Amino acid sequence: MFKLFTTGFWDSIARLILRNKIVMLIAIILATIFFSSQWKHMRFSSTEANLLPDDHEVNLIYNEFLEIFGEEGNLVVLGVKDSTLFSVKQLNAWNALADSFKGYDEVEAVLSIKDLKKLVKNTEKIKFDLEPFIKDSISSIEEVNELQKQLFEQYPFYDNFLFNKETKTIRTALYLKKDIINTPARKAFILNNLQVKIDAFESQTGLDVRVSGMPYIRTLSSQSIIDEIPIFIVGALFVTSLIFFLFFRSFTATFISLLVVCIGVMWTFGILGLLGYEITVLTALIPPLIIVIGIPNCIFLINKFQQEVKSHGNKVKSLQRVITKVGNATLMTNVTTASGFATFIFTESTLLKEFGIVASLSILAIFILCLLIIPIMYTFLPYPKERHLEHLNKRWIGAFVDWMVNMVKNKKITIYITTLILIVASIIGIYQIKISGSLIEDMPQDTEFFSDIRFFESEFNGIMPLEIMIDTKRKKGVMRLATLKRMDELEEFIEDIPELSRPISVVSLVKYSKQAYYNGNPKYYQLPTSQENSFILSYAKNSSTDADMLSDFVDSTGQYARITTFMKDIGTDKMERIQEDLQGEVDKLFPKERYNVIITGKALVFQKGTKYLVKNLAISLTLAIILIALFMAYLFRSFRMIVVSLIPNLLPLLVTAGIMGYVGVPIKPSTILVFSIAFGISVDDTIHFLAKYRQELQANNWKIRKSVYAALRETGVSMIYTSIVLFFGFSVFTISSFGGTVALGALVSITLLFAMLSNLLLLPSLLLSLERNIANKEVLRKPSINIIDSEDTEEEHKEQKD
Repeated sequence: MFKLFTTGFWDSIARLILRNKIVMLIAIILATIFFSSQWKHMRFSSTEANLLPDDHEVNLIYNEFLEIFGEEGNLVVLGVKDSTLFSVKQLNAWNALADSFKGYDEVEAVLSIKDLKKLVKNTEKIKFDLEPFIKDSISSIEEVNELQKQLFEQYPFYDNFLFNKETKTIRTALYLKKDIINTPARKAFILNNLQVKIDAFESQTGLDVRVSGMPYIRTLSSQSIIDEIPIFIVGALFVTSLIFFLFFRSFTATFISLLVVCIGVMWTFGILGLLGYEITVLTALIPPLIIVIGIPNCIFLINKFQQEVKSHGNKVKSLQRVITKVGNATLMTNVTTASGFATFIFTESTLLKEFGIVASLSILAIFILCLLIIPIMYTFLPYPKERHLEHLNKRWIGAFVDWMVNMVKNKKITIYITTLILIVASIIGIYQIKISGSLIEDMPQDTEFFSDIRFFESEFNGIMPLEIMIDTKRKKGVMRLATLKRMDELEEFIEDIPELSRPISVVSLVKYSKQAYYNGNPKYYQLPTSQENSFILSYAKNSSTDADMLSDFVDSTGQYARITTFMKDIGTDKMERIQEDLQGEVDKLFPKERYNVIITGKALVFQKGTKYLVKNLAISLTLAIILIALFMAYLFRSFRMIVVSLIPNLLPLLVTAGIMGYVGVPIKPSTILVFSIAFGISVDDTIHFLAKYRQELQANNWKIRKSVYAALRETGVSMIYTSIVLFFGFSVFTISSFGGTVALGALVSITLLFAMLSNLLLLPSLLLSLERNIANKEVLRKPSINIIDSEDTEEEHKEQKD
């Protein structure tokens, strides 16, 4: 194993590749065909991201609720806020739209104004009957006015569910079948049937129909992800290839690089299909990531080839040295980058594990492709023309490198003071960072479905379900008056919370039953007294209608009840405060020895998932730092060298975190990924610089200053090229309509820009300041690994520089 990084090993690899190039190309073609055949197994995720592990307490509680009451996120709502709706023609059209959905297999139930029933007392049969508000259709404006009066003034049971009596907003509820909610059938129904019918209705009536609900939001959000994948891939290819061409001014080199990364993307999709993973909001980012990470590999290899050709003109020798000198360094840089992603595997979140596995395997795959394709392709090509080598002498690059050398030579104190100021300012900014657990914050905010979310938040106080399940610990315990009174008090508490909607439960139905008992008088919409209860229950027991209406609120045994409310899109802090307040009220109203009450729902699961993710990704980043520190220890066998190599890479992370605090970007699932990704990539520059620095030490008889400047001049060009490619490559993500993806792209770009400056200014300054304390003959004369061919003679080095 230790021979893996030796010069002799890489000489053998170079000979193997160059002497068996046809076999290697055939192997790549066959592998590409195999991975392409796995594309048929790819599928897009039909569920929202669950950031918690399956055995987490919050998930177990949520699953317990689902076992008793079934999927709670199956509601789609249609809403209209328009005074013209209350006309004969428009209202009949609205009801006809609702009726048209009842024939679909995907729809379990539809509840619209036409479906509303009055609970009417039948004294003859001692039961309640259900009578429709609208028997067939509305034929006169008088009927419309009477309907408005009844709905908005006489039947509070339906208020804030199918209408808002204050703003006269009307909505229709569609309950999808629970067994299709997490399947492609949900997407097909919403995109091909629901949206088509609504568009036709809007054209016919001129009404603006608002649509929302978790199935609808998830469908359109996932469709946005699907639509953005080709945009990201094409955008990353265009930006990186354009920058590559501007640097090298060679169509051939640009084409080879594009060929490499395109095959890499094909392999990535194949890995997704082979492993059976779904394409999620995270795994959708991997193909463009591979392009952005693969192009720098191509830059280092092609740049080294051109340097060698310019130096001695021997193409075969140049290609062999590309593999032996840069191959090992590129392997280590790709391993460290893959390690940054692989640390996600150690989180207990399935979403992150899959992202980490696919990303790390794809990065190693793109390294193999670069190492094989680039040298082999150049064996078939003629010598690079003079114009293709001109970029090696570009004035602006030379001027920038001269400026860096001058700074490192003469302005080390300025560099250290600037570093200190950045650290202090960043720490202040870090204290201003907030954590966000919003379920919809990262969704495309310029889309119609997002504005519809805000509409329903404004009119009905939210669309994200929050559930409270009460276990009475005895059969038929829910309908005991003592339990109902406790639930009623809890509902009154919920109504006083502005971020929550009016709750719905069996309590509302019991109140409605009392109102019906008193002939529909709305002032009797309240819980019955103990004396009234027996009379009202005698009516309810004889009514099959009550049993049907109860099924959504009480389980079949009568032991469990649910209180459903809906939450606005609020921050994690507010959500935690609301949960604490609710839990306090629950503990006060429901004695633990008689009741077991749980608070759950998708909104709460996501919020808890965010907190869990922040904690686990902090561990993941720490693990990445330790892992990469071990790589450095293996490479350099010096603790001081480990410290020096980590400082320039931790500083950009600190600066980025500080920027997040100052500009108000919260810590959330998308932005927390920035640190592990950026750290794994930024370490690459450190490895390239230190590898060249050690080579120069050996060639220059351990003259540290001379070695630092020489390493800075030679690796500086490639580091600048790759950093520019990475900066603009990750900037492609800022065209996303998802706020989290935009933040990820912008923050990684900023971090890598700071990492480049840190590695080109701070790292060599530290080496010069610490001198013999870090790099001495005893440490470096017999290195454990030759990252780059360290057997070059001093004359060869001088020849290359000349």
